Amino acid sequence: MRSEAAPQLGGLERFASAGKGRGLRARRRFAVGELLLSCPAYVAVLTVSERGSHCDGCFARKEGLSKCGRCKQAFYCNVECQKEDWPMHKLECASMCTFGQNWHPSETVRLTARILAKQKTHPERTQSEKLLAVKEFESHLDKLDNEKRELIQNDIAALHHFYSKHLDYPDNAALVVLFAQVNCNGFTIEDEELSHLGSAIFPDVALMNHSCCPNVIVTYKGTLAEVRAVREIEPGEEIFSSYIDLLYPTEDRNDRLRDSYFFSCDCRECTTKEKDKEKLEICKLNDPPSAETVKDMIKYARNVIEEFRRAKHYKSPSELLEICELSLDKMGAVFEDSNVYMLHMMYQAMGVCLYVQDWEGALCYGQKIIRPYSKHYPSYSLNVASMWLKLGRLYMALKNRTAGVKALKRAIAIMEVAHGKDHPYISEIKKELEDH
Repeated sequence: MRSEAAPQLGGLERFASAGKGRGLRARRRFAVGELLLSCPAYVAVLTVSERGSHCDGCFARKEGLSKCGRCKQAFYCNVECQKEDWPMHKLECASMCTFGQNWHPSETVRLTARILAKQKTHPERTQSEKLLAVKEFESHLDKLDNEKRELIQNDIAALHHFYSKHLDYPDNAALVVLFAQVNCNGFTIEDEELSHLGSAIFPDVALMNHSCCPNVIVTYKGTLAEVRAVREIEPGEEIFSSYIDLLYPTEDRNDRLRDSYFFSCDCRECTTKEKDKEKLEICKLNDPPSAETVKDMIKYARNVIEEFRRAKHYKSPSELLEICELSLDKMGAVFEDSNVYMLHMMYQAMGVCLYVQDWEGALCYGQKIIRPYSKHYPSYSLNVASMWLKLGRLYMALKNRTAGVKALKRAIAIMEVAHGKDHPYISEIKKELEDH
């Protein structure tokens, strides 16, 4: 009896990846910057804070958007976008009117509600599921601890609370599986400066396995995900993206992978740990710090990163900046400025400065960050591109056109590979250069 043929798409095929389960493999050669895969969102939700500046339907960024006549909270490019989004927006429209300021489901809950609605209206396979169907998603249900199960039950309660009118619910066990699938397979959509725009499900993109040495990068054009090669890919080679921020050392990366995706990485970088020494660079002193001192400072750094993450929800900008400055002062006695924990807190400080429009302060931090970023991150990193972009825009705002042009061109050079030369973001940046 013949075995079923593996699903194929263009120069790609789904296959059984040794030790990793399902995976995506190249059937032909791909050059750097070449598009491997485009995948429309199965469902997507625009984050609440971006309403009014981006279309709720297609995520386009523009002025003069038209608001929904009912709830007055969703905004659209035109009638076509509004009509197309209505099957999803109607899940929330009346509810937002009823709850008013008390309407606050998480993005995960909003995304899951849309999946339930989509599965009812489109039981057949969609254009987003040519290689992998949503129903095939891994849930890792057996690996969930009590805390994660409790969080899912909270999400289920919120789903019932905010979406009771328009949804037919499966039983609780099926909802637990669905939320676990969304947690492991959802994507965060970000803009050119890596600001959060929303969340989405891209089934075919979710087929790719993780590596800390990825050969592709995922970018977004509205609610379309695009996958491009960041190094040459040969026929038969597995396609790997990165699920996480690659700035951090091996132990931190794998802690994150185990916590969010329930596996450890065995890529070349995780096996050799060859970049860890540079990433954890220690001050060059006549009397170097002891191994115990370094170990204690790494522990302190991890704790302060978590403290800051929580503090962002309730502390003022000045209090947040103080946390950054105090931690940088303390860590600076042991770590070089290029140490990734120093860079993390500098990046947070830069973010606070941007928020309060302290352009000089933001520029000062950015200038310290960019060179180590370029060293620590892989080629064509969006993190490096977005930092050059922020620096370029800061230089322009502070009337240093020469430095601004140079930085913006550095950003464009990376983005033309990662996003494709015809991406609207690149057109916008080129227009900024012309206008200045």
